[in-house]
Amino acid sequence: MPKQKSQPINTDEFLTEEYEYIAQTAAQANEDRARISSFYLIAVGSLIAAIFGTQFFNPEFFTQGIKLIFSGIFLLLTLMGTSTIVQLAKLRASWYESMLAMNQVKEFMIAQNKEISKAFRWTSHTLPPLYKKTSISFYQAREAAILSGVTFTASVYFAEYALGWNTWLNWLIAAACGVIVVFLQIATYKKALN
Repeated sequence: MPKQKSQPINTDEFLTEEYEYIAQTAAQANEDRARISSFYLIAVGSLIAAIFGTQFFNPEFFTQGIKLIFSGIFLLLTLMGTSTIVQLAKLRASWYESMLAMNQVKEFMIAQNKEISKAFRWTSHTLPPLYKKTSISFYQAREAAILSGVTFTASVYFAEYALGWNTWLNWLIAAACGVIVVFLQIATYKKALN
């Protein structure tokens, strides 16, 4: 039985397919980032609208149990914010990996034909940094961190209110806790990128 010769691989077609796949993964990471941040904004906004749609301004509505429930709900939203921030970081890292893969294909093509190097703005050396404070991903993470700070402020306030502490100092303590959470969330984003 004669041996079959393997068909030669069309490298141009193969590189084109690989490049298109990498471009699709990068685009998908960007789409997912938009969906995730929108979901969190809608979740927080819906809850706040629901709260204001209730008998929010009736003091008799706020029993100790209701105050604790609100504290728990706002704490849950804070944790959802943390999850959103980690997801945004992982999607930024995924996009970055796609860009590195794309640059690897470009470098191979440049090695084959030096002239095409002028066509590419980004190379592995000029690619924007993974942690970039002016990226859309960072802006989305910062927005989620601020919302998480607000929800944590509300959680702490309702917990204090349930314990019978209702002075201006409680607002100050709750606000300070919220500000700390904002900075912790940004640190979480930066750490999750690695």
